[in-house]
Amino acid sequence: MVYGKYNFLCRFEGDAVLPRYKGSTFRGVFGQALKMVVCALRRKQCEDCLLIERCVYSQVFEVQPLSGQDNMTRVSAKPHPYVIEPPLSTRTLYKKNDLFDFALLLFGDVNKNLPYFIYAFEQMGSVGIGKRINGSRGYFTLEEVRSGDNQLLYSRGNRILVQDSGTGIMELNSPQPIGTTKLRLNLITPLRLKFENRLKAELPFHLLVRAMLRRISSLLSYYGEGEPDLDYRGMVKRAQDVKTLESKLEWYDWRRYSFRQDKAMLMGGIVGSIVYEGRLGEFMPMIDFCTRVHLGKQTTFGLGKIKAEITS
Repeated sequence: MVYGKYNFLCRFEGDAVLPRYKGSTFRGVFGQALKMVVCALRRKQCEDCLLIERCVYSQVFEVQPLSGQDNMTRVSAKPHPYVIEPPLSTRTLYKKNDLFDFALLLFGDVNKNLPYFIYAFEQMGSVGIGKRINGSRGYFTLEEVRSGDNQLLYSRGNRILVQDSGTGIMELNSPQPIGTTKLRLNLITPLRLKFENRLKAELPFHLLVRAMLRRISSLLSYYGEGEPDLDYRGMVKRAQDVKTLESKLEWYDWRRYSFRQDKAMLMGGIVGSIVYEGRLGEFMPMIDFCTRVHLGKQTTFGLGKIKAEITS
């Protein structure tokens, strides 16, 4: 799967007020800006648009439900090909000339449309983000864009995009030959997982494995080389033998405003850390993969960012 990580550095042109968790703010305004940039017919609805199959906005935001021949895998829904990683700082007040950064993750061929996304984020700066102050939101300028390995791809000074840079091929590696070991999993942003049609505030290892299998299978099926050849049932069964040694998880609620539904929505997920012990070798490639693509529901907002480390 072609994988790109792009780090954006921005500067506020005036005072700004942002929420503690900024993922929904960035995602919502980005969607408006991208549609403004690429929509040729200026229609409010995409469903009956003649250009829907070619439109960059449609490919990114209006992912169509699977049906018939398309749904030939165990994947129930086609995933969005992007994740916005907002600033992790809980800071809410910003002054003129203050800097802030965020990252954009892109999966598959949508990486070829990076110029549209950069231009959309520039337009997003002229629209503004956050709460209104004296009738205006927080305006900002896009200073530069760098690749995940810190290569400068674009700057405000020259406005020239370095082509064919910033991407790599991401694959599911082979299992690691390690025996019984301990692993600490840190949930950096809220993780939303459903099991038996309910959101869970607990994270037994088998639930984590089920979520990783869904995420990896869906991404590789539609943006990679196809559904991976994994022992799905066997891995879930063996995951039940992995023990939870320590759990410092808690439920975190936050509110977001949906422009599309025109209402405030209460979101929530689990944060904190948990320590597992067991034969983890066959699961490590999946854990490594998911630390780079996020996990669970609403990943486009930046939810489900995880970090893992082997402990003694």
